[in-house]
Amino acid sequence: MVTKGILLVGGKGTRLAPLTNNTPKPMLRVAGKPVTEHQIIKARNSGITELVLATSYLAEVFEPYFGDGSEFGISITYAVEETPLGTGGAIANAASQLKLRDDDSVVIFNGDVLSGHNLDDQISLHEKSNSDVTLYLTKVQDPRAYGCVPIDQQGRVQSFLEKMENPIADTINAGCYIFRNRAISQIPIGQVVSVERDTFPKLLSEGFNLFGYLDNNYWIDMGTPHSFIKASKDLILNPELSTATSGVVNDSLIGSNTKIHPTAQIGEGSTIGDGVQIQENCIIYGSMISSQATIGAGSEVRDSYIAAGKEVPPNSKLIGQIIGG
Repeated sequence: MVTKGILLVGGKGTRLAPLTNNTPKPMLRVAGKPVTEHQIIKARNSGITELVLATSYLAEVFEPYFGDGSEFGISITYAVEETPLGTGGAIANAASQLKLRDDDSVVIFNGDVLSGHNLDDQISLHEKSNSDVTLYLTKVQDPRAYGCVPIDQQGRVQSFLEKMENPIADTINAGCYIFRNRAISQIPIGQVVSVERDTFPKLLSEGFNLFGYLDNNYWIDMGTPHSFIKASKDLILNPELSTATSGVVNDSLIGSNTKIHPTAQIGEGSTIGDGVQIQENCIIYGSMISSQATIGAGSEVRDSYIAAGKEVPPNSKLIGQIIGG
């Protein structure tokens, strides 16, 4: 039984700027909740009782929100990297806080991925196959933007391939792993290590058992502002993807103390933050309007992000725009 987990939340999220100028990527809100909260609830629902948050960039913002985890039904501790250690280094650093025997397993979540994959089934495959590492894999239409992970008919990982113009596989690393401690112990502590480029190929070459769990349910890498907006819209329109999603009414999330004119149209997965003012004849679809923002009369906002406190002038037309950060 797997009861321990590590959540990698130390990334700065450079590609998400300006959204991450003052907020770490994992604390950005998707469907009204921080990305990290969605992942914590997913972990808890699959039997994880003890979780370490591996933090680095703006590490101080996590504990005031999540505390010891009791509010979320899980035990949470924090491993802070004074200097970023990469994904592999972060795993080794966080695992040192867990009391692990050699054969114990840990679920590791990438902090910028949301998915509807079946974690229970991934854990089951890991245990049945006696795998040292079981990677969640998914298929994508255009794998050229990703490194590929081909597997055989039994699910054994064959290799780890860098990005290429003519990929030989369409299965990619989807960012959730189950490691036995004997595999984690191969990662040097206190060094910068990439689990994707360094650890996985090393383990495979040294004869460790690596399996791929293929799941083609919903998956999104929130690496850019527009994928972040899409993720929020997707979760609002499909709340079953995350049980952390709540308060959806008429395909939207509306905060408290908002002033929305009766002639305004809001829908298709929009999030309206606390204290937002939306004036007459506005159209808001698939967008994130942050707290205390004002949308001027006659404006149309689609698939866009409006930062907290920003004012959109009357009769504006914003499609796929990022305003403020």
